[in-house]
Amino acid sequence: MKIPKGRLPLSLMAVVISAVAFTGLIFTEDLRALTGTSILKLTACCRKDDAVARSSKVSSEERDNMSVLDDDIVDEDKTGFSAGECSVTEGRWVFNRSQEPLYSHQSCPYLDRQVQCMRNGRPDDSYLYWAWEMDDCALPRFNATVVLEKLRGKRLMFVGDSLQRAQWQSFVCLVQAQIPPEHKSMNRSRSLCVFRAKEYNATIEFYWAPFLVESNTDGHVIADTGKRIIRVDSITKHARHWIGVDVLVFNTYVWWMSGQRIKSLWGSFANGEEGFEELDAVVAYRIGLKTWANWIDSTLNPNDTRVFFTTMSPTHMRSSEWHNRNGIKCYNETEPVRERGYWGSGSDRRIMQVVAGVVGRMRVPVTFLNITQLSEHRIDGHTSVYTEFQGKILSEEQKANPLRYADCIHWCLPGVPDTWNQLLYAYL
Repeated sequence: MKIPKGRLPLSLMAVVISAVAFTGLIFTEDLRALTGTSILKLTACCRKDDAVARSSKVSSEERDNMSVLDDDIVDEDKTGFSAGECSVTEGRWVFNRSQEPLYSHQSCPYLDRQVQCMRNGRPDDSYLYWAWEMDDCALPRFNATVVLEKLRGKRLMFVGDSLQRAQWQSFVCLVQAQIPPEHKSMNRSRSLCVFRAKEYNATIEFYWAPFLVESNTDGHVIADTGKRIIRVDSITKHARHWIGVDVLVFNTYVWWMSGQRIKSLWGSFANGEEGFEELDAVVAYRIGLKTWANWIDSTLNPNDTRVFFTTMSPTHMRSSEWHNRNGIKCYNETEPVRERGYWGSGSDRRIMQVVAGVVGRMRVPVTFLNITQLSEHRIDGHTSVYTEFQGKILSEEQKANPLRYADCIHWCLPGVPDTWNQLLYAYL
């Protein structure tokens, strides 16, 4: 059939349009990955019918303009939590004074003094009453009885740095009140801490491995970051402690971000500081994470062990980023950042991309606890000057110098890590 000049048959036009649309879709997703808007976006719950949702749901802007004190309003548009189509990264922090924290520094004897902000003199307590509210689903409140039943006869282990240790302490504090004193115990060592719920034959453990792979600062911490050396291809020394654990929750981030370059070593430490190579921090991180991923894939049986990975815990060092130009880091901040999708320099998108790339190629399924975006808003949740320095509580003179002493890395407990565990509980 002769085709009129300048026109295409409908079938050919349909093919061309489909190809263009598909190319556009791929380009959009690649762009999202580069900008961080979709990378590691976790599904968290099932959406209701979109038409119903649109007819009854206010816009995101209208929701943000509503008073955060409307605690009695129940959003019937939200569905229960499940691994469906809803992202935990999309939501806002809502103030709810009526919902008391599930523990305190008085009720939980297992908290390090470093994170006990109220005990260390913090004058405000509003940071305790913010709840993460997702746009399209409801995050269930932590239920200690349910958790203990799920862990009956099992081992749960948190592995990583001091931020992961705080998540472990939070988890222990969230469940320990349900257990009579004679049926629980705590044993601590430099590298391994074990809380035991005897009646349930369950343990909740923490293993210290700030890089996951081996380093010369694993045992005795080397304060001078320029002297730290990471053995990026070695993990067996740590990983032997992870064998036989039923639920593993890993993290590693902050320790890699101490400088632009990291001293990295292949092989043993037999030659001391000789033979290392200085690598870009992101490159070293990728190599180290691949070592971890290879061990997981070659060693663990996904039918026996569930693996979680906690994404970056953000730092808040530059108050100008949240438009407080007269502020000093996170010092004296008492409310979260309200700007939706806020992202500061304390979270490195390159690291997110590395994690997504490495984990995405693993054989063993890994569930992300994507805590980065929701934690980005919580400039008010850090220990700030209500903490320790070199093992001692800050003096009044030190507290008066927040530029030097405010800790905007670690979090108060109770506090933000409780929400991380609320998310973990939902996945369990």
